[in-house]
Amino acid sequence: VQLQASGGGSVNSGGSLRLSCAASGRSIRGYGVGWFRQASEKEREFVGAVHRSGSSTVYSDAVKGRFTISRDNAENAVYLHMNNLRPEDTAAYYCAASPTITYSSLSVASSYYYWGQGTLVTVSS
Repeated sequence: VQLQASGGGSVNSGGSLRLSCAASGRSIRGYGVGWFRQASEKEREFVGAVHRSGSSTVYSDAVKGRFTISRDNAENAVYLHMNNLRPEDTAAYYCAASPTITYSSLSVASSYYYWGQGTLVTVSS
């Protein structure tokens, strides 16, 4: 499975962006897919994820209520919808996937098998 994250860019505080995680090689239907981010000189942190079932999502407290995740099995893609962006959301965003990940492990980066490259999001005040 190859993952391609895209959709990053520069926005003003309060703006919105939609990040895409497009998969190729095989279908990620039935895969858990997570989003992580890493700001400059900071450690990677969990943003949110959708469970293998496709119906359950989980978010970090930092983005809960502002970000949502959706998946489109026909497009073989997962999306991160980011609203009310803040300067502290500035980071490189990565998507990751695993066919066997459990709900309790969705926030754990080491639980994912496949990773895409990052897409940069910059939010200015």
